[in-house]
Amino acid sequence: METRPPLPPFTLDSAIEKVRLAEDGWNSRDPERVGLAYSLDTRWRNRAEFVEGRDAAVAFLRRKWNRELEYRLIKELWAFEGRRIAVRFAYEWRDDSGQWYRSYGNENWEFGDDGLMRLRLASINDRPIAESERRFHWPQGRRPDDHPGLSELGM
Repeated sequence: METRPPLPPFTLDSAIEKVRLAEDGWNSRDPERVGLAYSLDTRWRNRAEFVEGRDAAVAFLRRKWNRELEYRLIKELWAFEGRRIAVRFAYEWRDDSGQWYRSYGNENWEFGDDGLMRLRLASINDRPIAESERRFHWPQGRRPDDHPGLSELGM
């Protein structure tokens, strides 16, 4: 059986760890790697798009990162209970014309006993920004441990 620790029910420490692992995965921009965190029958609502199944989630992520260039994400735990975690996040990216955006949102997650995410509900808003307004400047990939999180950045 496939498992993805930490497993529910979550404690404060394990919920924080789960959020950071999700952030690290998404910052890899590797759809196949990220897809392994989701159950085979995962269900998503991402903005107005509905995704059903791990294969569809991987296809969604491929499309996303082909469009959202130089993607850098910070997630922060908002609340947790049992097998559910709520996060808030912000990410910066640019489109192929060079326009930068900061996207803000909230996600509600639900996990199976195996630690795989079976439900992801995301609400996201995009704000065009000038390149000079960017706040996420680490090299592409995992956010360094010493880089401030959302609260430290006043976001």
